[in-house]
Amino acid sequence: MKIVYADAFKDQSEKIEKILSDFSEKGKTLSSGRNTIKTFDLNGRSVNVKSFRIPNLINKFVYRFFRKSKAERSFSYAEYLLSREVGTPFPVAYAEECKWLTFGRSYYICDHLEYDFTFRDIEKFEDAAHQEAVLRAFTRFTYDLHEKNIEFLDHSPGNTLIQIDGEGFQFFLVDLNRMNFKRLDFKQRMKNFSRLTPNKEMIQIMANEYSQLTAWNENEVFETMWGYTQEFQEKFFRKKRLKKKLKFWKN
Repeated sequence: MKIVYADAFKDQSEKIEKILSDFSEKGKTLSSGRNTIKTFDLNGRSVNVKSFRIPNLINKFVYRFFRKSKAERSFSYAEYLLSREVGTPFPVAYAEECKWLTFGRSYYICDHLEYDFTFRDIEKFEDAAHQEAVLRAFTRFTYDLHEKNIEFLDHSPGNTLIQIDGEGFQFFLVDLNRMNFKRLDFKQRMKNFSRLTPNKEMIQIMANEYSQLTAWNENEVFETMWGYTQEFQEKFFRKKRLKKKLKFWKN
Protein backbone atom coordinates (compact mmCIF):
# COMPACT_ATOMS: atom_id res chain seq x y z
CA MET A 1 0.00 0.00 0.00
CA LYS A 2 1.25 3.46 -0.91
CA ILE A 3 0.90 5.96 1.95
CA VAL A 4 1.74 9.69 1.77
CA TYR A 5 1.89 11.63 5.03
CA ALA A 6 1.55 15.31 5.83
CA ASP A 7 4.86 16.61 7.19
CA ALA A 8 3.46 16.94 10.72
CA PHE A 9 2.51 13.23 10.83
CA LYS A 10 5.51 11.50 9.27
CA ASP A 11 6.73 10.42 12.70
CA GLN A 12 3.38 8.66 13.33
CA SER A 13 3.54 6.42 10.27
CA GLU A 14 3.40 3.14 12.22
CA LYS A 15 0.22 4.12 14.05
CA ILE A 16 -1.38 5.35 10.81
CA GLU A 17 -0.51 2.09 9.08
CA LYS A 18 -2.09 0.21 11.98
CA ILE A 19 -5.29 2.28 11.67
CA LEU A 20 -5.52 1.46 7.96
CA SER A 21 -4.93 -2.26 8.52
CA ASP A 22 -7.66 -2.27 11.20
CA PHE A 23 -10.13 -0.17 9.20
CA SER A 24 -12.61 -2.93 8.33
CA GLU A 25 -12.78 -4.26 11.90
CA LYS A 26 -12.33 -1.25 14.16
CA GLY A 27 -13.17 2.45 14.41
CA LYS A 28 -16.44 4.27 15.02
CA THR A 29 -18.54 4.49 11.86
CA LEU A 30 -19.74 8.02 11.03
CA SER A 31 -21.29 7.21 7.66
CA SER A 32 -21.48 4.27 5.27
CA GLY A 33 -22.79 3.57 1.81
CA ARG A 34 -20.91 4.36 -1.38
CA ASN A 35 -17.97 5.44 0.80
CA THR A 36 -17.33 4.73 4.48
CA ILE A 37 -16.06 7.20 7.08
CA LYS A 38 -14.81 6.06 10.47
CA THR A 39 -13.14 7.90 13.33
CA PHE A 40 -10.04 6.59 15.10
CA ASP A 41 -7.70 7.71 17.85
CA LEU A 42 -4.25 8.74 16.63
CA ASN A 43 -2.06 9.17 19.70
CA GLY A 44 -4.77 11.11 21.53
CA ARG A 45 -5.96 12.94 18.42
CA SER A 46 -9.31 12.09 16.83
CA VAL A 47 -9.03 11.55 13.06
CA ASN A 48 -11.49 10.62 10.32
CA VAL A 49 -10.61 7.94 7.79
CA LYS A 50 -12.60 7.96 4.56
CA SER A 51 -12.51 4.76 2.55
CA PHE A 52 -13.46 5.34 -1.08
CA ARG A 53 -15.22 2.48 -2.81
CA ILE A 54 -13.26 0.40 -5.31
CA PRO A 55 -13.70 2.02 -8.74
CA ASN A 56 -15.27 0.29 -11.73
CA LEU A 57 -13.18 -1.68 -14.20
CA ILE A 58 -12.34 1.28 -16.45
CA ASN A 59 -11.51 3.63 -13.57
CA LYS A 60 -9.30 1.00 -11.98
CA PHE A 61 -7.02 1.48 -14.96
CA VAL A 62 -7.57 5.25 -15.24
CA TYR A 63 -6.72 5.90 -11.57
CA ARG A 64 -3.72 3.58 -11.79
CA PHE A 65 -2.03 5.45 -14.64
CA PHE A 66 -3.80 8.62 -15.79
CA ARG A 67 -5.72 10.38 -13.03
CA LYS A 68 -5.09 11.22 -9.40
CA SER A 69 -7.26 9.22 -7.01
CA LYS A 70 -10.03 10.81 -4.96
CA ALA A 71 -7.91 10.26 -1.87
CA GLU A 72 -4.87 12.02 -3.32
CA ARG A 73 -6.98 14.91 -4.60
CA SER A 74 -8.67 15.29 -1.21
CA PHE A 75 -5.27 15.43 0.49
CA SER A 76 -3.63 17.87 -1.93
CA TYR A 77 -6.71 20.10 -2.14
CA ALA A 78 -6.87 20.28 1.66
CA GLU A 79 -3.23 21.40 1.78
CA TYR A 80 -3.93 24.00 -0.90
CA LEU A 81 -7.07 25.33 0.84
CA LEU A 82 -5.19 25.77 4.10
CA SER A 83 -2.39 27.58 2.27
CA ARG A 84 -5.06 30.03 1.02
CA GLU A 85 -6.55 30.39 4.53
CA VAL A 86 -9.72 28.49 3.65
CA GLY A 87 -11.13 26.30 6.42
CA THR A 88 -10.99 22.52 6.11
CA PRO A 89 -10.02 19.72 8.53
CA PHE A 90 -6.24 19.34 8.68
CA PRO A 91 -4.98 16.59 6.32
CA VAL A 92 -3.05 13.72 7.90
CA ALA A 93 -2.33 11.25 5.07
CA TYR A 94 -3.75 9.38 2.10
CA ALA A 95 -3.28 5.79 1.04
CA GLU A 96 -3.82 3.77 -2.13
CA GLU A 97 -4.00 0.04 -2.79
CA CYS A 98 -2.51 -0.61 -6.22
CA LYS A 99 -1.73 -3.75 -8.15
CA TRP A 100 0.40 -3.92 -11.26
CA LEU A 101 -2.26 -2.79 -13.75
CA THR A 102 -5.23 -1.81 -11.60
CA PHE A 103 -6.23 0.49 -8.77
CA GLY A 104 -8.09 -0.73 -5.67
CA ARG A 105 -9.35 0.99 -2.56
CA SER A 106 -8.06 4.37 -1.37
CA TYR A 107 -8.21 6.23 1.94
CA TYR A 108 -8.07 9.85 3.05
CA ILE A 109 -7.23 10.68 6.68
CA CYS A 110 -7.84 14.08 8.26
CA ASP A 111 -8.58 15.65 11.63
CA HIS A 112 -12.01 14.97 13.10
CA LEU A 113 -13.68 18.37 13.37
CA GLU A 114 -16.39 19.13 15.91
CA TYR A 115 -18.99 21.50 14.48
CA ASP A 116 -22.30 23.08 15.46
CA PHE A 117 -24.31 22.57 12.25
CA THR A 118 -24.10 22.33 8.46
CA PHE A 119 -25.71 24.41 5.74
CA ARG A 120 -28.51 21.80 5.60
CA ASP A 121 -29.61 22.80 9.10
CA ILE A 122 -29.99 26.52 8.35
CA GLU A 123 -33.47 26.12 6.85
CA LYS A 124 -34.70 24.65 10.17
CA PHE A 125 -33.74 27.72 12.21
CA GLU A 126 -36.77 29.28 13.88
CA ASP A 127 -35.00 32.59 14.50
CA ALA A 128 -35.19 34.44 11.15
CA ALA A 129 -32.52 36.94 12.15
CA HIS A 130 -30.10 34.14 13.07
CA GLN A 131 -30.83 32.35 9.82
CA GLU A 132 -30.16 35.50 7.82
CA ALA A 133 -26.91 36.18 9.68
CA VAL A 134 -25.60 32.68 8.86
CA LEU A 135 -26.65 32.93 5.21
CA ARG A 136 -24.92 36.26 4.77
CA ALA A 137 -21.75 34.99 6.45
CA PHE A 138 -21.85 31.86 4.28
CA THR A 139 -22.25 34.01 1.17
CA ARG A 140 -19.20 36.05 2.16
CA PHE A 141 -17.30 32.80 2.66
CA THR A 142 -18.32 31.59 -0.82
CA TYR A 143 -17.43 34.97 -2.34
CA ASP A 144 -13.98 34.65 -0.75
CA LEU A 145 -13.58 31.22 -2.40
CA HIS A 146 -14.49 32.73 -5.76
CA GLU A 147 -12.09 35.64 -5.31
CA LYS A 148 -9.34 33.10 -4.57
CA ASN A 149 -10.18 31.28 -7.83
CA ILE A 150 -11.57 28.23 -6.03
CA GLU A 151 -14.58 26.44 -7.52
CA PHE A 152 -15.87 23.86 -5.05
CA LEU A 153 -17.89 21.60 -7.33
CA ASP A 154 -19.57 19.76 -4.42
CA HIS A 155 -20.80 22.98 -2.81
CA SER A 156 -23.85 21.18 -1.38
CA PRO A 157 -25.75 21.33 1.96
CA GLY A 158 -23.74 18.73 3.86
CA ASN A 159 -20.26 19.68 2.69
CA THR A 160 -19.71 22.83 4.74
CA LEU A 161 -19.27 22.36 8.49
CA ILE A 162 -20.10 25.46 10.52
CA GLN A 163 -18.81 26.46 13.95
CA ILE A 164 -20.28 29.30 16.01
CA ASP A 165 -17.45 31.67 16.85
CA GLY A 166 -18.64 34.33 19.30
CA GLU A 167 -20.95 36.59 17.30
CA GLY A 168 -19.73 35.12 14.00
CA PHE A 169 -19.19 31.80 12.23
CA GLN A 170 -16.34 29.72 10.86
CA PHE A 171 -16.77 27.54 7.78
CA PHE A 172 -14.92 24.33 6.88
CA LEU A 173 -15.16 22.49 3.55
CA VAL A 174 -15.28 18.68 3.46
CA ASP A 175 -15.60 16.09 0.66
CA LEU A 176 -12.90 17.86 -1.29
CA ASN A 177 -12.09 15.61 -4.24
CA ARG A 178 -13.93 17.70 -6.89
CA MET A 179 -12.52 21.19 -7.30
CA ASN A 180 -11.35 23.56 -10.01
CA PHE A 181 -8.85 26.35 -9.53
CA LYS A 182 -9.47 29.07 -12.07
CA ARG A 183 -10.86 32.56 -12.51
CA LEU A 184 -14.66 32.34 -12.30
CA ASP A 185 -16.98 34.43 -14.43
CA PHE A 186 -20.42 35.70 -13.35
CA LYS A 187 -22.38 32.63 -14.48
CA GLN A 188 -19.92 30.17 -12.93
CA ARG A 189 -20.15 32.01 -9.60
CA MET A 190 -23.94 31.97 -9.65
CA LYS A 191 -24.10 28.30 -10.66
CA ASN A 192 -21.88 27.44 -7.69
CA PHE A 193 -24.90 28.19 -5.42
CA SER A 194 -27.27 25.89 -7.33
CA ARG A 195 -26.90 22.74 -5.20
CA LEU A 196 -27.41 24.39 -1.80
CA THR A 197 -31.15 24.90 -1.32
CA PRO A 198 -34.46 25.09 -3.23
CA ASN A 199 -35.68 27.67 -0.69
CA LYS A 200 -36.35 30.85 -2.66
CA GLU A 201 -36.18 33.16 0.37
CA MET A 202 -32.74 31.82 1.29
CA ILE A 203 -31.55 32.34 -2.28
CA GLN A 204 -32.85 35.92 -2.15
CA ILE A 205 -30.79 36.65 0.97
CA MET A 206 -27.63 35.17 -0.54
CA ALA A 207 -28.20 37.03 -3.81
CA ASN A 208 -28.64 40.29 -1.92
CA GLU A 209 -25.40 39.75 0.01
CA TYR A 210 -23.44 38.71 -3.08
CA SER A 211 -24.65 41.74 -5.02
CA GLN A 212 -23.48 44.02 -2.20
CA LEU A 213 -20.05 42.39 -2.23
CA THR A 214 -19.66 42.83 -5.98
CA ALA A 215 -21.80 45.91 -6.77
CA TRP A 216 -23.55 43.75 -9.39
CA ASN A 217 -27.24 44.28 -10.13
CA GLU A 218 -29.16 42.49 -7.38
CA ASN A 219 -32.05 41.42 -9.60
CA GLU A 220 -29.66 39.91 -12.16
CA VAL A 221 -27.74 38.10 -9.41
CA PHE A 222 -30.94 36.65 -7.95
CA GLU A 223 -32.52 35.66 -11.28
CA THR A 224 -29.34 33.91 -12.41
CA MET A 225 -28.74 32.20 -9.07
CA TRP A 226 -32.38 31.11 -8.84
CA GLY A 227 -32.44 29.93 -12.46
CA TYR A 228 -29.45 27.63 -11.91
CA THR A 229 -31.05 26.37 -8.67
CA GLN A 230 -34.27 25.45 -10.47
CA GLU A 231 -32.30 23.79 -13.25
CA PHE A 232 -30.40 21.67 -10.73
CA GLN A 233 -33.59 20.72 -8.88
CA GLU A 234 -35.28 19.63 -12.12
CA LYS A 235 -32.31 17.42 -13.04
CA PHE A 236 -32.15 16.02 -9.50
CA PHE A 237 -35.81 14.97 -9.40
CA ARG A 238 -35.75 13.72 -13.00
CA LYS A 239 -32.85 11.44 -12.06
CA LYS A 240 -34.69 10.35 -8.90
CA ARG A 241 -37.83 9.46 -10.89
CA LEU A 242 -35.75 7.49 -13.39
CA LYS A 243 -34.07 5.49 -10.60
CA LYS A 244 -37.50 4.74 -9.12
CA LYS A 245 -38.77 3.45 -12.49
CA LEU A 246 -35.70 1.30 -13.01
CA LYS A 247 -36.09 -0.15 -9.52
CA PHE A 248 -39.76 -0.92 -10.27
CA TRP A 249 -38.94 -2.76 -13.50
CA LYS A 250 -36.13 -4.74 -11.84
CA ASN A 251 -38.59 -5.97 -9.21
